[in-house]
Amino acid sequence: MASENQVTVVGNLTDEPDLRFTPAGQAMCRFSIAHNRRWQDRSTGEWKEDASFFNVVTWRDIAENVSASLHKGDRVIVTGRLQQRSWETQQGEKRSTVEITADEIGPSLRFATADVTRKARREADGGMGDTGPQNAPEPIGDDWGSQGDVQF
Repeated sequence: MASENQVTVVGNLTDEPDLRFTPAGQAMCRFSIAHNRRWQDRSTGEWKEDASFFNVVTWRDIAENVSASLHKGDRVIVTGRLQQRSWETQQGEKRSTVEITADEIGPSLRFATADVTRKARREADGGMGDTGPQNAPEPIGDDWGSQGDVQF
């Protein structure tokens, strides 16, 4: 899927994926990944670390595959688009967040291996999945892992 706003992040899941369904029955899964960066301060020789956290949301088949395949600590590669979401709290406060809406998720094979199992295609989608042609393998395995209104 081409997008003018494309981002790719590699990191580890910080918790178990949270699978929910919209009132219309559409699957949606949220999870967070942490990207750790380590570098050496050239002036002191001291090693420093920094972590960035990214919220990710997936929809439909990818959401169900993520829930079935990924677990806390798994290292993944997420490609998608940045999207800002706004809402109002029950106290009337306005809030917003920027999250990654994932188009593709796969295991990072830098420190692990994965067994990939293809899912049967759905006839209702006319041979096209949510992310591409029906003959494209879906990235799910044992070692890793348009929107609707959802209430959390």
